[in-house]
Amino acid sequence: MPDWQKVIAAKIALAEKQRALGNPPSKPSLDARVPPGQTVVTNFPILDLGVLPDINKDNWTLRIYGMVQQELNLDWNAFQALPQMTDISDFHCVTRWSKLDMQWDGVSARALLMQAVPLENAHYVTLHAYDGYTTNLPLDALLDDDVLIAHSALGYPLTTAHGGPVRMVVPKRYAWKSAKWIKAIELHEFDRPGFWETRGYHNEAFPFEEQRFTDEDY
Repeated sequence: MPDWQKVIAAKIALAEKQRALGNPPSKPSLDARVPPGQTVVTNFPILDLGVLPDINKDNWTLRIYGMVQQELNLDWNAFQALPQMTDISDFHCVTRWSKLDMQWDGVSARALLMQAVPLENAHYVTLHAYDGYTTNLPLDALLDDDVLIAHSALGYPLTTAHGGPVRMVVPKRYAWKSAKWIKAIELHEFDRPGFWETRGYHNEAFPFEEQRFTDEDY
């Protein structure tokens, strides 16, 4: 079994164990900014499915499609020509580390979605990544002013290991919702749980509510 498959199998086993045991709440953090059960780190850990896609600025594109009035297809130059934003937020991983004051640079997800013009009955999104990964969110979650499609972190272009050239950043949710190597945003009417959500991870993923794992089946 390849190493990346071993990592996935270990994470699935952990999710299944947590589902069986339940999710007792952790002790509150001494820092109100840090969710229960999290430890602040100073480095920027790397976590993914273990497969680095062959994607770079020359062959990267972003598609916004599904229940929209105007499908968007952007290459790197078109993406860089859009209004840019900087946001500083805290980043919380389900594996219990948090990195505070992360600076992200990129394009507002809300601004891009407004260009595509979601249809009235579009309520959910699926984020598709170049490594085949998917994750789901309510459309409203991407309309917050701190959500962006980022090309840089901490003042430097994203490396491939950290999801470059471009990744989604959704600070109010655990980091598995911030898909690396973002390829497409698909809008649809009904919720469709993604890769980890169908393998025992919580569908909502709010860090301060410790929504790491679920007892529901999808």
